[in-house]
Amino acid sequence: MLPWTLYLSLLGALAVLAWPRRWAGEARWVALAFALAGGVCGVAGGQAYRPGAELLTLVRVPWIPALGVEYFLAVDGLNLPLVWLTGLAAVAGILFSWNVTEHPRAFFALYLALIGGVYGVFLSFDLFLLFFFYEVAIIPKYFLIARWGSTRREYGAMKLALYSFAGSALVFLGLLALYVNAAADPGAAPLDLAALARQPRDPTFQRWVFPLFFVGFGVLAGLWPLHTWAPTGHVAAPTAASMLLAGVVMKLGAYGALRAGVALFPAGVTAWQDVFLGLAVAGILLGGLVALVQKDFKFVIGYSSVSHMGFVLLGLVTLNPLGLGGAVLQMVSHGLIAGLLFAVVGRMVYDRAHTRELDELAGLRLARRLPFAAGTFVLAGMASMGLPGFSGFVAELSVLVGAWEARPAAAVITGAGIVVGAAYIGRALQKAFATEPPAETTATEEPEKLEPITLPERLGALLLLAATVGLGLFPGVVMDYILPGARSVLAPLRAGGI
Repeated sequence: MLPWTLYLSLLGALAVLAWPRRWAGEARWVALAFALAGGVCGVAGGQAYRPGAELLTLVRVPWIPALGVEYFLAVDGLNLPLVWLTGLAAVAGILFSWNVTEHPRAFFALYLALIGGVYGVFLSFDLFLLFFFYEVAIIPKYFLIARWGSTRREYGAMKLALYSFAGSALVFLGLLALYVNAAADPGAAPLDLAALARQPRDPTFQRWVFPLFFVGFGVLAGLWPLHTWAPTGHVAAPTAASMLLAGVVMKLGAYGALRAGVALFPAGVTAWQDVFLGLAVAGILLGGLVALVQKDFKFVIGYSSVSHMGFVLLGLVTLNPLGLGGAVLQMVSHGLIAGLLFAVVGRMVYDRAHTRELDELAGLRLARRLPFAAGTFVLAGMASMGLPGFSGFVAELSVLVGAWEARPAAAVITGAGIVVGAAYIGRALQKAFATEPPAETTATEEPEKLEPITLPERLGALLLLAATVGLGLFPGVVMDYILPGARSVLAPLRAGGI
């Protein structure tokens, strides 16, 4: 059933696009039905895979026989949790887009096409197929931002596209080099990721090809200093697109860096480890410091995403199972938390207060006028700070322990980044929700009534909150899948197979 997550998303995009114009408003129900069906297929299909089992092939047929390229979909302990994350994010994003009235058929068609591309990346085990779906996901994202976005939407969409395609160019160079190198071995399909991970490769070749994949995919993952597209794109995007951009699209870059970088080039990771450890730590600390001084509420969350994605990139290059497993768990955790934060800021607050400026929000009494939004932000902020009981705690702790095993100094500096994270969340919370207007203002001015939080928004928020709390209280549900996969990825390195 897992391949149907991909097929239903793409079929849903076509169904919404073909939906009668006179019933355009009901297109959201069609989109929700397909997103729910895809999520159910992800959960039900995942039951066929047991934690610690070998790679489970879903579909494997020739696609471009002349090049040895296959339509190869498979699942293991590393990509299955990301498939589940995508299902949750897809449903929540539609619930927070219930108010879209401008060309809703086109909006939800592009939305489902993007979700289909994301599923395709996570399930692909042929490197060319993965790259194909990776590019497919960028196209609807551009149009969602450029057409339905807000602040400097054309600029934000174009910047995202240019950075993404520049990173893709590096990936394509690495793919060509790997194809030529692997094609010399007639015993396997040249771009089969599972077979490539088992093949020994010349260490010199690994050292110069690894950064092509890690940096190329790392651009979309917010790798510092190539991260500047992310806050701009987040701010320009409509709420659902922001949720997907932070929640799952940035994870495509991290997942690509894991599958096509770390898993295939262990000697390359070893050679470049200190460089990428430094860049990841810089992203965590500097992203947090920049978030601390932002005046735009959405920019705070945008730079927060850069900082938290630094934990993912840090864990990927620790070269130990706990750090690598923590990186994958952080992908899932950050996808839930960032989606929730962008939902509060973009839909619950901005669409009602018509401003994202923290100085203007201060004094609007949003805690009293929008208590559900305030309460949701408090809980999401606690999760973002990594407090116990939420998914972020387990994920960040795992990465920190893994970083300590690799380079203790990196773990210490990263700890300072966590403190900065608490500071910018606390500052945003205080300004947006906890600041009272001057006494003379409260006595003379009656605040304008704000639209109440709708039922779809409440359902979307509760869905994401339940997931992050559930994962925080019972992390073994996911880590039992992730850790065996992480050990499998690192097995060639530990065996000296470089």
